[in-house]
Amino acid sequence: MHIFLIRHGESISNVGENYVKRIPDHLVSLTERGKEQARENGAWLADYCKEKGVDLSKARIWRSPYLRTRQTCDEFNKYLNIADVREDITLTEQQFGLFDSVPEADWGKLYPAEFAEYQRQLQNYGKFYARLPLGESPFDVAIRIHQFMGTIYRDFEKHGVDTLFIFTHGTTLRTFLLRWFHYSPEWYHEERNPRNCWIREIENGQDLGYINR
Repeated sequence: MHIFLIRHGESISNVGENYVKRIPDHLVSLTERGKEQARENGAWLADYCKEKGVDLSKARIWRSPYLRTRQTCDEFNKYLNIADVREDITLTEQQFGLFDSVPEADWGKLYPAEFAEYQRQLQNYGKFYARLPLGESPFDVAIRIHQFMGTIYRDFEKHGVDTLFIFTHGTTLRTFLLRWFHYSPEWYHEERNPRNCWIREIENGQDLGYINR
């Protein structure tokens, strides 16, 4: 099986603009730079697949239904030209709950009791297990990503779909890797978030890392 994991391009949240607008996370859009990143990396990935002999006529795209991943996918697909494009809600970003669209420096000021409990969980359980107030932990994201993997396996076994392009988010991408390769929570603690439009390749059970950094 051949899988390309792609993080969305630069969004208005990545540059701090949404701290003022407070747009719900699923409606956060790309910046103009983010769209350009998607175009550049989409063209690069199409060339890479051509050189490597990847058969795009039999490929499938899965994407998060969030606006920024849809936009990233659309720009990439101008070059990939993959007809089979599908969405799955399990590919969405970690839910930030009370802290959604709030600068991290302000979490304690705006929600002191909830922030104190989150800090206690971080200290006692670590980043992987600590749950954001009214939101998720990376552990929670990993559980729902495991559900999505069932879809991948069923499509492979029943329909022979073995080349996938998955457009998703930073935490979701890392938890996908954790579940697919059975990496440990300690691995997650050390694994840094990919940059915007970074592409991670998995081929025949091998983690080839980020191929366009």
